[in-house]
Amino acid sequence: MLADRTPSAQKLRADRPSRRALLGAATAAVLTAGCDTTTDQPQSAQSESSAQSRSSAQSESSGQSQSSAQSQSPTEPTSAPPAIPPTGKYQAGITTPRAPQPNLLAVVADVTPSTPIGPLLAGLGDTIRALTAGTAPRLAGLAPGDLTVTVGIGPRLVRTSGTALPGATDLPRFANERIDPTARGGDVLLQICATDALLLSVVAAALLDHPGLKERWRQSARRGPSVPVAENLTAPRNQLGFVDGIIGPHTESEQDRNLWLAGPKQVAGGTIAVVRRMELDLRRFTTLSKADQEAVMGRHRDTGAPLSGGKIADGPDLGAKTPDGRYLVPAGAHARRAHATAIGVGLMLRRSYSIDDPAPGLLFISFQNELRTFTATLTHMENGDALLPFTRTTAGGTFLILPGFDDQHPLGSTLF
Repeated sequence: MLADRTPSAQKLRADRPSRRALLGAATAAVLTAGCDTTTDQPQSAQSESSAQSRSSAQSESSGQSQSSAQSQSPTEPTSAPPAIPPTGKYQAGITTPRAPQPNLLAVVADVTPSTPIGPLLAGLGDTIRALTAGTAPRLAGLAPGDLTVTVGIGPRLVRTSGTALPGATDLPRFANERIDPTARGGDVLLQICATDALLLSVVAAALLDHPGLKERWRQSARRGPSVPVAENLTAPRNQLGFVDGIIGPHTESEQDRNLWLAGPKQVAGGTIAVVRRMELDLRRFTTLSKADQEAVMGRHRDTGAPLSGGKIADGPDLGAKTPDGRYLVPAGAHARRAHATAIGVGLMLRRSYSIDDPAPGLLFISFQNELRTFTATLTHMENGDALLPFTRTTAGGTFLILPGFDDQHPLGSTLF
């Protein structure tokens, strides 16, 4: 379910002027570049006029270099990325933006007893609109950029609106889990994504300020380097070194079939999310040879292409064999054990992020229009997937991602 589900500015250091030249050019340098803190280095004597000109140019170049380096800071981008509208038929943060933002914070919270669910969700929607518009005082001057907040509700809340509704079923327990009770399930999922990592905790604090919400657990994560998969489509590398989340419902028709809920009308435009925090045994996995690693995954580590041949965007040919009859994609390969067609389920849309805390691993988030897509896949993986012994799940839950909202239809109004 990892691989198939689904900028260093260097400060410019030109030759520094002589001490005599530097003293003679100090005023010009200050006027030209504002400030220059480079230290003196002895050089051969030159004319004072030439030194002044060179010092001015160096100061200007240094100032521009420092400005460029600062502008490339991940928390202070030169220009804010395009805004993502929070309203519409679907919530933002699932298929928009198409290339997911590099930073994510997932917060799971419980709703305290006697808290009215409808007003709580509507209030969260209003706060999301203010945050993404940049009008929320809690932003303290931070530009929202491409901030998205996606809200889901857990099975307990779904059942208060209808026990047969999609999202009303709890996520079963599986093997390779070591989940503390406080990190299992929950009432509300807040998925916060942005290019500017500073925004994440600020936005979370603003949302959790709503009366009736009590934080249960959270996980910050980052997206690995993007690898081109197809036109306008990329996928990240994970900490195992492999491209993650290649296969998924990427076209509009595939998303209609596999991602979005068409009904009942209370949930139409929503989807089902599964969130799992997994530790990865990087030390043990990296002791394997490259060939053995690729046999575990079923894809080439450098190109992402399936072992059966083709390009990175291709699904594996599960029937392809060597001349002596061995499967090119081994029987226990992850690409085979998690293959949707072989299992008989739909496609998952993956948003894959790497984590360092509390241990190196992966924050697995999948979206699908029925929970069985995930549960049947993981059940099939438990029966021989060579990747599972290198993983351990330490938090998880499932959530109904609410339908989109707007001025006339507050968040959650179709259910509460």
